[in-house]
Amino acid sequence: MPRTYGAAAANLIVRSDMRGRTTHGVARLRSYFDMMNQGLLNPRPKMSHETRGGAIVFEADGALGHVAAPEIIELALAALKNQATVLVVVREIGHLGSLGIHALAAAEAEAFCLVGQQAPPVMAMRGFRRAALGNNPMAFACPMPSADPLVFDMACSEAARGHILLAAREGRTIPENWAVDEAGEPTTDPQRALRGALLPAGGHKGMGIAMLIEVMAAALGANAASMARPRPQAREGGGSSRVGAFFWFVDPGAFGSRALFDSYMEQWTGFYLASGPDAGRLPGQRAAELERAALETGIVLSDATVRELRVLGDNLGVPFPA
Repeated sequence: MPRTYGAAAANLIVRSDMRGRTTHGVARLRSYFDMMNQGLLNPRPKMSHETRGGAIVFEADGALGHVAAPEIIELALAALKNQATVLVVVREIGHLGSLGIHALAAAEAEAFCLVGQQAPPVMAMRGFRRAALGNNPMAFACPMPSADPLVFDMACSEAARGHILLAAREGRTIPENWAVDEAGEPTTDPQRALRGALLPAGGHKGMGIAMLIEVMAAALGANAASMARPRPQAREGGGSSRVGAFFWFVDPGAFGSRALFDSYMEQWTGFYLASGPDAGRLPGQRAAELERAALETGIVLSDATVRELRVLGDNLGVPFPA
């Protein structure tokens, strides 16, 4: 990658670890390298955009999501200076990693942001003959007055496929509501689950959210090239390439008073916290605390991740730091 792209990606990958999203941090580096080596990600994309009636169509040209997202956010924030809201439809983008990291960046710039990404089909309802829909992740972040932004991040499946892979490696069973087998029946056998599909969180409700994201991330930006391409395929190492995504940005003060918006956010979140246990917190609060601690103490990498990085470095002639 060009140095500026590499730096942007590294910053967001490490920030994911700092905020406790270790499944989407440095542990993904080997997978991203393999995808570039196979031509599934473009290390030197020629990204471009076009403005259409207040919306933006962004052509990512196969860029890793961590490379494209900062440019998308910069474009959208500039547009918000002259309009209340902007929807960015993204084509041909690679894996965005932890979506909450990108939504957070917008919230830190005082904008509300909702982001979603198309994923390869890995999810189905009971009775389906095959995986029919991605577990399409989504996240939103909202600025808070005198507090860390509210950040919520989720995928639409009951459990991540990685948890099933781990259970298969360790010879454990899985809960019955995680997956169906190749016949479309719920299973506790992780091997059969891997040949079947993930179940959506909340049954038809999770499937409906995944459909919403499919419409916004893929259908809105559909063109001749995307229609001609086969549907994305699930990879053993996870991650996606050349799929659709969307970013929706809103100026919180555009529909009235920003001061009243801030007051309302403070009021309802205060009521929410006072209604729960003493240890209750808002989404994003724990991640912000972890990030502040990581700035002082660094991040901890698992032994498996360190081994992968050493091998990767040896193969590329990049010595692992002492």
